[in-house]
Amino acid sequence: MKFLTTIAAMLFATVAFADGHLPNLDGKEVVVVTENAYPPLQFMDPASGNAIGWEYDAMAEIAERINITVKYENISWDAMIPAVSEAQYDLGMTGITIRDDRKEKVDFSDSYMTSEMIMMVRGDETRFSDAASFAADPDLLMAAQPGTTPFYVGVYDVLDGDEANPRIIKFETFGAGVAALRAGDVDLVLTDGTAGEGYVSASDGALKIVGEKLGTEDFGFIFPKGSDLVVPINAAIADMAKDGTLDALNKKWFLDYKIGG
Repeated sequence: MKFLTTIAAMLFATVAFADGHLPNLDGKEVVVVTENAYPPLQFMDPASGNAIGWEYDAMAEIAERINITVKYENISWDAMIPAVSEAQYDLGMTGITIRDDRKEKVDFSDSYMTSEMIMMVRGDETRFSDAASFAADPDLLMAAQPGTTPFYVGVYDVLDGDEANPRIIKFETFGAGVAALRAGDVDLVLTDGTAGEGYVSASDGALKIVGEKLGTEDFGFIFPKGSDLVVPINAAIADMAKDGTLDALNKKWFLDYKIGG
């Protein structure tokens, strides 16, 4: 029965696109969990105290297009995938890289954003200019959140593959790592290009990007395995890409919005 329901949902989504309409979920409540610690995708606005960001705006668009009611909850990154996989929440969002190992635990939406990993440093940094020169200097330190794509890229693509390497200073949030970089406590933050470029543009020269990009990653929302939300949300993402909404959100949050400004 579950298989037939999934097939029916897929056929419905195909028909919906064919005649120009999106699925209508009749106001279904969807509990979305996030971290609120990854600007500009989702974070707490220091001025208002409200949770804001690219993903919040995108989810509001999705909710309107497919007629769902969104309720938000907060959780730490390291607990998010296990909690969603156990169906404690309907959907998780926090700039989650689509990876095969994660697909064993959760289902992913289609990608809503593609980014490349970059090296963010202080604006006056001259000791290294790429991954190789950073790795060659044992005195240089890197900030990273355990379990994230930047952490694994730092361990395996920049350093020696040792996840316990003392040159990797672990932080609970991305923002804390950036603060440590600006304070001189670490020398490098690896991040996706979208977030990194947002920080650099808002830094008035205090931060810059060096070296070549270290790889491409696709972001997606996560769901419990077999979720019937995947097809309608994918339909909404495709519709937003087609009509320019995703591009408009990128401009708003990565070019126009000034983090901390």
